Amino acid sequence: MRRFFFVFSVFLAGFSCNSSSSTMQQSTDIPKNFDWQGHRGARGLAPENTVAAFLKAMEYPEITTLELDVAIAADSQVVVSHEPWMSETICSHPDGRPVEETEAKSLNLHRMRYTEIKGFDCGKRGHVRFPEQLRQAAAKPLLREVVEAVNAYCKQNRRPVPRFNIEIKSKPEWDGIYTPVPEVFARLLLAEIETTGIRNLTCIQSFDKRALQAVHQLAPELTMALLIEDAGGVQEQLAELGFTPKVFSPYYQLVTAHLVKAVHEAGMRIIPWTVNETETMKSLIALGVDGIITDYPDRIPR
Repeated sequence: MRRFFFVFSVFLAGFSCNSSSSTMQQSTDIPKNFDWQGHRGARGLAPENTVAAFLKAMEYPEITTLELDVAIAADSQVVVSHEPWMSETICSHPDGRPVEETEAKSLNLHRMRYTEIKGFDCGKRGHVRFPEQLRQAAAKPLLREVVEAVNAYCKQNRRPVPRFNIEIKSKPEWDGIYTPVPEVFARLLLAEIETTGIRNLTCIQSFDKRALQAVHQLAPELTMALLIEDAGGVQEQLAELGFTPKVFSPYYQLVTAHLVKAVHEAGMRIIPWTVNETETMKSLIALGVDGIITDYPDRIPR
């Protein structure tokens, strides 16, 4: 009988511990300052790079950073958009006609004033790759409109204001056609983050090393992230860039224990993109990454 009560007591103790295991798991396995980033807001759940997507991401308390892309309109306004044109996958003309693949790149944001850009819808059609995404009317917003909406949401809901991880979308072959040259792009973006009051909350990222070099020349103290999409040594990448940014951001399938160690030894944080499966997130956390960019904040392990 005593053995029965001992075993039963141990069972109850174990049950009690397991009942709070989700809380303990979060605090034990995920570092306190882990940076969960909502990719293009919450692209898996709402139209990408729209006010709706950023506010959706804010519903998840784990999200500490909003990841977004910017382009420059003909009137030098900073527009939130992944491509510097109207995507044939998600956008529609003001009259409701879907943008066709043959015309997409002719709908060049850098040749359009923002009054024209905002007439296009990029949310009602949804996205074939993201069936859970809520279809809704959504225009490409200005960066300042996103900041204002997020600040208002956070104030109303007593939520901490997030950081902003802003990607400069540029390529050498786009210079003067789809984008300004990197020096001008950097100047316009830096002026906007200053005006909106998010300078101390901003990281500027890019695959284009020229863009980061331009930002570094103007504001060397600013947090920057080097985006990486193919294999290559960390030191080689940094030598080509010419300075060491605070963040190294590779495609998640490139991440290994060796890469994490090399990045940390170089004095950088490692934040991979774009991770959409919970088990993969757990594996990357176990490898020691410092943050994760995801389309699905609802899949963050808890």
